[in-house]
Amino acid sequence: MRILILNWRDSKNPSAGGAEQLTHEIARRWARDGHQVIQFSAGFPGAKPEETVDGLRIIRLGQWWNVAFWAFFYYILFLRNKIDVIIDEVHWFPYFAKLYAPKKTILLACEVANRRFFKLFPAPLAALFRLIERYYLWLYQDAPAMAISGSTKRELLDYGFSTDLITVIPMGVSLLDNMPFEKKEKQPTIMYLGRLNRLKGAEDAIEALLIIRHEVPNIKLWMVGSGEFSYVTYLKKRVSKHKLEKHIVFHGYVSEQRKFSLLARAHVLIVPSMHEGWGLTVSEATSVGTPSVVYDVPGLRDSIQQGNNGLTVEQNPRALAQGVLKMLRSRKINERTNRNSSEYARRFSWDATAVKALEVIKHYV
Repeated sequence: MRILILNWRDSKNPSAGGAEQLTHEIARRWARDGHQVIQFSAGFPGAKPEETVDGLRIIRLGQWWNVAFWAFFYYILFLRNKIDVIIDEVHWFPYFAKLYAPKKTILLACEVANRRFFKLFPAPLAALFRLIERYYLWLYQDAPAMAISGSTKRELLDYGFSTDLITVIPMGVSLLDNMPFEKKEKQPTIMYLGRLNRLKGAEDAIEALLIIRHEVPNIKLWMVGSGEFSYVTYLKKRVSKHKLEKHIVFHGYVSEQRKFSLLARAHVLIVPSMHEGWGLTVSEATSVGTPSVVYDVPGLRDSIQQGNNGLTVEQNPRALAQGVLKMLRSRKINERTNRNSSEYARRFSWDATAVKALEVIKHYV
């Protein structure tokens, strides 16, 4: 089968996240099994215009804001008669492949932004983005769709999609060959893992620490992940303003080995994101016996087994802080997470994800 994947970023993009990991993991398995798989993505500084990674041919043209136009022209000129199916992946917006290849297009929905635009952009721009989102949701209502969580499926149903056309595909988790099971830090330590930006709730992590510190004076917060220089500078100024330098460590971007080592040593992972397609970092934390406290928002709530591998809390720093305090004091939840970590990790397989997604493709092509 000849498969074209349209995703804003590829796995080598410095801004790649969980969605790009999902895309690459299933694509390389399809390529390994003999399918011809092409991914079309935006370029980034230092990127090659084309390369093959793990059997996946990656074509890069344009930037995030115009890559959909480049994809349209490239498809019409070079791929129209050489592709059996297009996986149009949504990150706020799709590539609108349904406009020029309606019978070949399958939507891969990671999330629906909805009113979250207004938390990130000035009102006029947010209103425009919201209008575009409403249009694409209307446009794709009768298209086959894959969702990465039950929450995403419910959001699509709210916009008129048919339940018969939506398939929830299982998520995987990428583990190391030799997973670290290290001792917890002597000091109570919480960890934030992800891009440092407002959407992911980096500021809420710091605000929650301010509250926790009153009851746990020796608390530590590890901020693990990279972000725009100006925003990271802003966060560090806030840390300095509140005299939290002894409590917060900015680790920046770390290797996979280092990431899992830190996760294993931390007592609690916090995920104060406004919205996620799926809580991949929650699965990673659980795999090394670390529970999570997350906001009760779409995607994240799907990844939590309440009281077993963590807690969901209301979407504000005070609730986040109270959840962390409860977790630090709850030996029962910590013991459950640690005891079930290996079994939990085995439940999430990228092989199963790739197989299910390919079943969907074959059903509709």
